Amino acid sequence: MISIVIPIHNEEPAILPLYDRLTAVMEELRKPYEILFVDDASTDRSFELLANLVETDARLKVIRLRRNFGQTAALSAGFDEAQGDVIISLDGDLQHEPEDIPKLLAKLEEGYDIVSGWRKNRVDHAMTRKIPSRIANWIMAKVSGVDLHDFGTTFKAYRAEILKDINLYGELHRFIPALASQYGARIAEVPIKNVPRAAGESHYGLGRTFRVLYDIITVQFLLSYFTRPMHFFGKIGLLGTGLGGAIMTYLFFYKITGHEIVMEHGPLMVAGAILLLMGIMMFSTGLLGEVLIRTYFESQGRRIYAVREIRTKRESSVQDNPR
Repeated sequence: MISIVIPIHNEEPAILPLYDRLTAVMEELRKPYEILFVDDASTDRSFELLANLVETDARLKVIRLRRNFGQTAALSAGFDEAQGDVIISLDGDLQHEPEDIPKLLAKLEEGYDIVSGWRKNRVDHAMTRKIPSRIANWIMAKVSGVDLHDFGTTFKAYRAEILKDINLYGELHRFIPALASQYGARIAEVPIKNVPRAAGESHYGLGRTFRVLYDIITVQFLLSYFTRPMHFFGKIGLLGTGLGGAIMTYLFFYKITGHEIVMEHGPLMVAGAILLLMGIMMFSTGLLGEVLIRTYFESQGRRIYAVREIRTKRESSVQDNPR
């Protein structure tokens, strides 16, 4: 069973051509499938067209969100409703060609858990999209240790069990491979076509680059320090208390030797006090983080590891569900 999840926001001109091409590709594959369109509160006739299509195709499901929550939320809604063993996500503006789906599935069948599309020859504007994207992708690859050229594309194929324990929020959908890598997911990419937008306006601009950089910092923290926040805040706390303590110790001995520290070293005393206080605050934050993480895992019965395979003498079972 293959589930195809497509977030939609004001894509009226592309919906019918996308549906026709998508169903043609899936019929050729001769595998059971379902198509899930997630309407992220469109203001044009997108939902009306989708509602009409639902009446003619039992394999089609349309999810309409109450307001415009954004692409990550729309994808998450589609993932939650999907029934397939394999889930494919793609944009609804026809910049992702449905004819590339067999390439993603073929790569997935080689044993990978996630196959990401790679817009090798992008048709976007160089200054506003290409160059910022290459920089962000290079940083993300270094931060996550996942060797992908194109984190930003929505066009990906997943094994359904990989998505079950990845909670999406903000704009983290583009970083699913990085988040899944901490559970040992096997990830690959295949080149896909990237064509100019047929109609409508792009929902992305140069301003999104800054939001991506913020998300990279978030992902770096999640990958490196999510289960051990004290290791992050403790480093800052140790540096602050060390420097602040050294300054205050120096000023203390300077004072007891009969010198006036307020007039001569007033700013240094203030800096030492601030550093000492900051260090204590960072240690406190780290301890609170440790308590919160402990509560998170214990209250939800979650585990900090993922089992890929368990074998016994009588039977074999494969568990790829990261928990």
